[in-house]
Amino acid sequence: MNSETKICQNCKQNFVIEPEDFKFYDKIKVPPPTFCPACRAQRRLAFRNERSLYNRTCDLCKKDIIAVYHKSVSFPVYCQTCWYSDNWNPSDYAMDYNFSENFFSQFRTLINKVPRLALFGENNLNSPYTNYTWNSKNVYLSPSTLFAEDILYSIFVDHSYHCVDCTRITNCEICYGSVNADKCYNSSFLVRAQNCIDSRYLFDAHNANNCFMSANIRNKQCLIKNKAYSKEDFLAALQEYDFGSYSVQSALNKEFQELKNAALHKFANIVKTVNSFGDNLSNVKNVRACFDIYESEEVAYSFRGFNLKDVMDVYACGPNCSITYDSINIGLDDSRYKFSVNCWGGNFNIEYSDLCMNSSDLFGCIGLRNKSYCILNKQYTKEEYEKLVPRIIEHMNQMPYTDQKGRVYKYGEFFPPELSPFSYNETIAQEYFPLTKEEAIEKGYSWKDSEPRNYKIQIPNDQLPDHIKDVKDDIVGQVIECQHASGSPSETSGQTAGAVCNEQCTEAYKIIPQELDFLRKMNLPLPRLCPNCRHYQRIKQRNPLKLWHRKCQCQGAKSENQVYANTADHIHHKKDESCQNEFETTYAPERPEIVYCEQCYLREVV
Repeated sequence: MNSETKICQNCKQNFVIEPEDFKFYDKIKVPPPTFCPACRAQRRLAFRNERSLYNRTCDLCKKDIIAVYHKSVSFPVYCQTCWYSDNWNPSDYAMDYNFSENFFSQFRTLINKVPRLALFGENNLNSPYTNYTWNSKNVYLSPSTLFAEDILYSIFVDHSYHCVDCTRITNCEICYGSVNADKCYNSSFLVRAQNCIDSRYLFDAHNANNCFMSANIRNKQCLIKNKAYSKEDFLAALQEYDFGSYSVQSALNKEFQELKNAALHKFANIVKTVNSFGDNLSNVKNVRACFDIYESEEVAYSFRGFNLKDVMDVYACGPNCSITYDSINIGLDDSRYKFSVNCWGGNFNIEYSDLCMNSSDLFGCIGLRNKSYCILNKQYTKEEYEKLVPRIIEHMNQMPYTDQKGRVYKYGEFFPPELSPFSYNETIAQEYFPLTKEEAIEKGYSWKDSEPRNYKIQIPNDQLPDHIKDVKDDIVGQVIECQHASGSPSETSGQTAGAVCNEQCTEAYKIIPQELDFLRKMNLPLPRLCPNCRHYQRIKQRNPLKLWHRKCQCQGAKSENQVYANTADHIHHKKDESCQNEFETTYAPERPEIVYCEQCYLREVV
């Protein structure tokens, strides 16, 4: 098979379908996509709401609950106890397939009838305000958390304890404001760090102990700005920094950003990979254009997954999921998913389904558990099912769905945006493919305007105490103005007013007791931004889900921008000869960071 260039029916740009893609499509018996990889990802992400939570009532037991669905949605929403109970039966909503109406319109009818689960997660204790969380305790506003305890305002947390305002951390304890950190302890403001202890403001650091404001370090201790000190001198020098002061923290944040821009950036964070490219890949083989994929092989165009095999176009998949295509929030010892959402726990051969568990051979179903051979929630015999599904696929091609923007959906396309139960800015699509309200509507997505807030600001942002030692206990529960809504400059993002903030700013926030206790113990000042805005600042420290083809910026003696002076001889030898290595990277060409190929990076850093 040869590669083939197509025009995306969404963005109208050219994209290439590779021979490996065609082999996969042939293997799972689906036609090639008509959307490019980026537009396919954006469309999928518009079906996952991680952080927008609402107060509402369970439509079965009538108790007050927290849910990812606003009370205005058309379908019933049940609390976890009710949804998993025997007090209702999803088969009661079964529909006969109608060959005079297109499939997606019929599925939308089913969407509006079947009860939905208020929050996703199981085996949690004292964690009512979090979503996509499993086997955790005392988790607050921290979605995508697994096997963790005492986690506040964080996301992508795995096997970690006592952490606040972190993004994508694993096996960490007592950490704050950190992004992409593994096995770190009692540290704050770490970015791309592993095995770091008692440290602050580190970028690209491995095995660091008592280090501060340093970058590109390995197996170091007692460093300040990459300069080594004795233990006594290190502790004495650190006394010059009053970390409990917000004004000091603001200056350090600015210095840290300058440090990161002047440091070396490896073109991609890939470790133990074979024939693979993307970012944040580890122990993978034949993985293409993927991000945050681990222990996997034969995966393409996917984000966040581990222990996968033969998978393409997925988000949040695994473990032990195989032969799966164009789906989101799926997997757990499952196989053969196509175009499905929120399905896990022993499923097999599931197509165009949502919120189904421990089932097999489903097509267009919602909310089924322990079922087989069902279409639109209606039970069939094996023979009836295997005869009817090919007819439906043929019907989907003969009578396709056309959305409000004129995009055509035949068999082989993920759900149209109109079928998402969420508005665009409620979902993680807004985080990775940010749009304004006008842009979202123009592209065919819905948008949820902020509701009137029935509170009065009790503490203007500029009246917060500068130092944590001056914060009184009575600040707990008071309504604090978010810096983005105050009109004052933000130290982290440059935003100047709520009117220009596109970060789902809540305009106000509160300090909870656990948070205040943590900040006091860590000697950190009160945050000036609401949790949503803080989350978006951390997301900006992770590279986008996009690759650019670039050349190494090493020019022999210095970096291309003359900021970094090389300290070692490189493989290309000649002092003033530019490295000719090329690669795929998540660093856009216009960005200020210095990006080196693996060989040049390793000569300088390791």
